[in-house]
Amino acid sequence: MANDELFTSVTELYNRLLPAIRCRLDELKANKINDINELDIWEYALNNIWKNKVDLRIHEMANDILFIDEIVLIKYIKGKR
Repeated sequence: MANDELFTSVTELYNRLLPAIRCRLDELKANKINDINELDIWEYALNNIWKNKVDLRIHEMANDILFIDEIVLIKYIKGKR
């Protein structure tokens, strides 16, 4: 697969990143953080990590997801609910 792969929709990109999202979610649950779901992680990344970035690569985005700070994520989720 080429490094410069383009996605035709946000849904397609979400589906490609879903394994990383699920992995991060599993880590959160292992740390007894159970009130966060896949869409919470996705929305956090869209609105806070990638909002002003361009030319992101899929592996960079997956890495961003895997290393989301759980404390910051929890504050974000509590703020939107």
